[in-house]
Amino acid sequence: MKRSFLTDDHEMFRKSLRKFLEKEAYPFYNQWEEDRMIPRSFWTKMGKQGFLCPDLDEKYGGSGVDWGFSAVINEELERVGSGLVGVGLHNDIVVPYITGYGTEEQKQHWLPKCVTGEIITAIAMTEPGTGSDLANIKTTAVLDGDHYIVNGQKTFITNGIQSDLVIIAAKTDLNAVPKHKGVSLFVVERGAPGFSRGRKLDKVGLHCQDTAELIFEDCRIPRENLLGEEGKGFIYLMEKLQQERLVVAIAAQAAAEEMFRVTLDYVKSREAFGRPVSQFQNTQFKMAEIATEIEMGRVFLDSLITDHMAGENIVTKVSMAKWKLTDMAKKIAAECMQLHGGYGYMEEYEIARRYRDIPVASIYAGTNEIMKVIIAKNLGL
Repeated sequence: MKRSFLTDDHEMFRKSLRKFLEKEAYPFYNQWEEDRMIPRSFWTKMGKQGFLCPDLDEKYGGSGVDWGFSAVINEELERVGSGLVGVGLHNDIVVPYITGYGTEEQKQHWLPKCVTGEIITAIAMTEPGTGSDLANIKTTAVLDGDHYIVNGQKTFITNGIQSDLVIIAAKTDLNAVPKHKGVSLFVVERGAPGFSRGRKLDKVGLHCQDTAELIFEDCRIPRENLLGEEGKGFIYLMEKLQQERLVVAIAAQAAAEEMFRVTLDYVKSREAFGRPVSQFQNTQFKMAEIATEIEMGRVFLDSLITDHMAGENIVTKVSMAKWKLTDMAKKIAAECMQLHGGYGYMEEYEIARRYRDIPVASIYAGTNEIMKVIIAKNLGL
């Protein structure tokens, strides 16, 4: 199927990236899962080959290409495994906050090292008692001379252990009305006094992706590490969530396509009652249903990527895509595991890993229930 936003340059880039991943990622991915960590050396290799933040301006070390190249990166990383989600978060979720709201001095200071992989980034919004309700976060930042003093705790932070630079949301005005006007964003660097890592969280899936708790105890952050204007943090977060949710939708679609591919190969080769499993009508119907869902998802997703690259507002449709495609991927994971029979429950088969990796996509970047709230609100309900 010809894809609307892809050019020959994108396809050449994909071939180069795939060749790189076949050498540097696929052979080691199972070991990374066992180690519960992706080595920093992989990040620097990605940077050296131009696979980190390619859409950044050349003056910051990027390639200055369109966002279609980032879409290709997210697809190919997901085909390796969902645990590589932290790279997409770095490229397309965290770094855009710096490019969008940072001062020129901040950009010059941090962005070049984000491109090389010397700096790994994270974003810390979620707290132990606060998920999607960002207006009610408890972390505070109080100005004290040339520093802000930050106190609070964050959890479920992707890249939490390895991150060198973390964008955090904190309350700078506890009395703001409405409450969201009291939220500001700050950049916290590794080694900041009072900043520590808590547990590396033991997740059901995404084993190689380091997820952690972050702790701020009278953490001193230089005043110049305020990102954008004080009190506008909530607005900044809302403005950037469109791309974050699109990244999640891209990963869900790619995962669904990958699960279909491995299952198609399996049912063709596996025999039962003297013939391939693929010859049974139930298998054929299930595979036909999955193929149809995937095809419809791909067409919708590609139209969204095209519109996003054109600068259009796709908040409603991207909310639809985020919930629908992640929900679809969960259902496909269950169907494909069933079609693998007992082998689908064995760790050496890829479908088992996919089955445990996929469900969280319907939770992070805003739960699917929140997506439906957004859709309903924008429908005028």
